[in-house]
Amino acid sequence: MSKASLHTLGCRLNQAETAIIAKTLSDSGFEIVEWGEPADLTVINTCTVTEQADSKCRQAVRQAIRKNPNAYVAVVGCYSQIAAETISKIKGVDLIVGNEHKLRVVDYLDGLKKADTPVIIHSSKISRDEFVIDSVGLYDHHARANLKLQDGCDFVCSFCIIPRARGRARSRKFSDVIAEAEKLAEMGYKEIVLTGVNIGTYSSGGRGFLEVIMSLEKVRGIERIRISSIEPTTIGREIVEHMAHSDKLCHHLHIPLQSGDNSILEAMCRKHTSEEFADFVEWAAERIPDIGIGTDIMVGFPGEGEEEFKSTRKLLADLPVEYFHVFTYSDRDSTPASRMPGKVDFHVKKERSRIMIEMGQRKRYAFYEGYFGKTVYVLFETESNGYWTGFTSNYMKLRVESEQALRNQIREVSPIRIEGDTLIGELA
Repeated sequence: MSKASLHTLGCRLNQAETAIIAKTLSDSGFEIVEWGEPADLTVINTCTVTEQADSKCRQAVRQAIRKNPNAYVAVVGCYSQIAAETISKIKGVDLIVGNEHKLRVVDYLDGLKKADTPVIIHSSKISRDEFVIDSVGLYDHHARANLKLQDGCDFVCSFCIIPRARGRARSRKFSDVIAEAEKLAEMGYKEIVLTGVNIGTYSSGGRGFLEVIMSLEKVRGIERIRISSIEPTTIGREIVEHMAHSDKLCHHLHIPLQSGDNSILEAMCRKHTSEEFADFVEWAAERIPDIGIGTDIMVGFPGEGEEEFKSTRKLLADLPVEYFHVFTYSDRDSTPASRMPGKVDFHVKKERSRIMIEMGQRKRYAFYEGYFGKTVYVLFETESNGYWTGFTSNYMKLRVESEQALRNQIREVSPIRIEGDTLIGELA
């Protein structure tokens, strides 16, 4: 039996797609092994959200070739979509597949015959049609699975290359979404995470994002439904109202802000103001007191001076946001932002990133402290040296010491202290 190892760079959507590729390979007779182990086939699912992401993709490809010089190497995904020619110059790459075709990579392996020149499977214009996925995701080590609802984006923020890499917004056929959820439930997964590029824009046969959630709640065996990153202008108060009464929809939202300054948001071509973001977050936290809210922040966007950065710091200091993902702006060729004046010095961007990361850590710590003396419910996923780790509904990472096998169990836990980004607790 041939062995295949897979590696994912980038977002949760990429993780979902890698899991689907893994299942198609498994169904075709491949044994799936851990990344880095000897394999006959290596598949690298790439990201291109930043210049650094591009660099990491090239490093991962070269590392894979060094570790398995005789393996057939397939490079797929977003970086393959926009930089196929660059990847083709890396000696040892055999197959390059863009986003339109990557879930069917198994169809292009050609008996794993290595060649001097890689085969490139690529469509410059990605279809906007509603789509289906022929397989289900394979997640060997977790209690939760990602469920892809949607792909592409029509918002075209001035800094973002993803519409070029993934195309315009399109949704997965409603019945296909429900069918995969049912299969995942049969496989034993208790939590599903709804993923896509811009999931709040989901639309299939007259059904929107809320209708998907309500239908998924009826799937027997699924005990938690988690919303991944969702744009502030697409979340809608009806989602939070439903969350407040739902037994399954997790009390967690990740809503990208990017900047707390309106002039920067306008230059970014974002569709919300800082005031609109603040109003929604404050209302959501009042409506659901235990909700965990995270956000994305970009520092160093062209034109961001001290006053603009101060606006971001002040806005987030005052809001009930639990954690930040902090990104440092870097130019992406062919994006409007790359041509904007007012570029921010590298060292200034680095310092601003440090400030925001530290603020996010303080806010997370304060949020966690609020649960001392209380009990929470944790879905446990992984074990290491007698310690089990999982997540609460509101996305607090929690670890307990236990000799019991806790994987895929939801258990009541009493948090007692904090270590880094993790709550330490005791089984109740």
